[in-house]
Amino acid sequence: MTVATAKKPRTRRPQPTPCPTCKGTGEASRLIRTGPLRRVVGEQTGMCLACLGTGHAPE
Repeated sequence: MTVATAKKPRTRRPQPTPCPTCKGTGEASRLIRTGPLRRVVGEQTGMCLACLGTGHAPE
């Protein structure tokens, strides 16, 4: 006969903090400027270099 043992309660893994640069999206936007007056003509989106696109804050 076996004796039942008490199960340990499951603990949840804490949520990682979002990257402050991209706010957890993994993408960062930069303004595109052109001309002698350096006017803004558009926006370019790319991978966040702080978190390398994961969206989690670097440690």
